[in-house]
Amino acid sequence: MLELVLLGSFVGILSGFFGIGGGTILVPLLLMLGYETKMAIGISVVQMIFSSVYGSYLNNKKGTLDVPIVLFIGLGGFVGALLSGLIVKAFSDESLELIFLSFATFALLRLFFKTKEHKDQREVSNIVLFSIGVPLGALSMTIGVGGSIILVPILVGFLHVPLKKAISAGLFFVVFSSVSGLISHAMSSNVDFSSGVMIGIASLFGVYVGIMLKDAVGEKLQRNLLVTFYLSVVLYLIQRIFNII
Repeated sequence: MLELVLLGSFVGILSGFFGIGGGTILVPLLLMLGYETKMAIGISVVQMIFSSVYGSYLNNKKGTLDVPIVLFIGLGGFVGALLSGLIVKAFSDESLELIFLSFATFALLRLFFKTKEHKDQREVSNIVLFSIGVPLGALSMTIGVGGSIILVPILVGFLHVPLKKAISAGLFFVVFSSVSGLISHAMSSNVDFSSGVMIGIASLFGVYVGIMLKDAVGEKLQRNLLVTFYLSVVLYLIQRIFNII
């Protein structure tokens, strides 16, 4: 129990400090601790419910959460995430780790490219928004990550949503996808509920501490530490999968 509490607190601190989803941090850490890939993904999905609901509550209090922007994307994510348990069953652990490696590499490379903001928000149909959410929900819950790192550039770059609103919307999307993903993974027996709940509760405290630390350091240092973190994850997965480093 103590190990899980410490792990959850650590994940929450990094998540709050870097402003990224807990799954990106938690899955590699669980793999390092010896968990099987599919079980690590299932535990990560449980933890994301805690962090996304808590984070969305805080964003709503600050007035940065625009529910209509993400409602239909979220509904699409809910539908897509229902497929994640079946998708996980169809892939080997090695294949899932390769997919996660691709995601982590994308996250690392995206730090070197700035998403251009626009003044006027673009109006699109609810069908288009729903269609965006379906594959995003399926992919993100298959590898146990929130998906906001993919959704935010779509909202800002293509739909011209202001960045702060897009970040809040990305986290709210995770509420839909993680609840649905949990249902799907649980049906496939990929979830350790006791571990996931313990880590999730502990991560809430960590998020609070991480946000305080974020406000105490400069933006440049925070970005450099984030690059170092993602690079460490990528190198670890390369070593684990290919055994060449």
